Amino acid sequence: MNLHHIRHWVFDMDGTLTVAVHDFAAIREALDIPAEDDILTHLAALPAEEAAAKHAWLLEHERDLAIASRPATGAVELVRELVARDCQLGILTRNARELAHVTLEAIGLADCFPVQSILGRDEAPPKPHPGGLLKLAEAWDVSPNEMVMVGDYRFDLDCGRAAGTRTILVNLPDNPWPTLTDWHAADCRALHALLRTGL
Repeated sequence: MNLHHIRHWVFDMDGTLTVAVHDFAAIREALDIPAEDDILTHLAALPAEEAAAKHAWLLEHERDLAIASRPATGAVELVRELVARDCQLGILTRNARELAHVTLEAIGLADCFPVQSILGRDEAPPKPHPGGLLKLAEAWDVSPNEMVMVGDYRFDLDCGRAAGTRTILVNLPDNPWPTLTDWHAADCRALHALLRTGL
C-alpha cells in the first residue's frame, strides 16, 4: 500500500501539526517528577489528591501553550489536501481533548477534524498504548492496517506498531527509529510532496 491509497489518517498534535514548544524538563521540575520518568505515567501512580492537583497545573500550563500554537511547516496544506481527498482524519494526543480543540482553532484546522475523532488522554490510554488507535478503527469500521499514525516521536510509532497501523515519522531531519517507521519525512511539507507523488 502506498500513501496515495490510505484514506484513514490519525495525527499526533504537539510537534506534529504544531511547532513543538513543550519544555518537558521544565514541566518535570515544576511537578517534582524525576527526569527519567514519563510525566503521565508518573502522575497516574500518585495518590488521588496529589495527582489531581498536578493534573490541574499541567492542564493550565498546556492551555497557555495551546492558545499560542503555531502550525508546523506544511501541516495546514497537508491536512487540507487530505480533506480535499475525502480522507477520514483523527487526532490522538497525550494532551487533553479540550486543549486539542484550542490548538486546532489556533492553527486554523478546527473544521478538519470531527469532535468524535479527537481523542485525548482522558478518552484513551496515553500513547504508546494502542487503545486510541483501536478505538478509532472501531468507530470508523476499518481494519487498523488501513490506517496510518503520523507523529514526531517514538511513542507515536510504537502506538501504531502495537495497533497494527502504518506509521509516518515527521518533523525530524533524520529517522532514529527506522524499524518502527513505514515513511519518514523531514516535515509535513515533505510528507505532502510524498503524498502527491503517490509513494
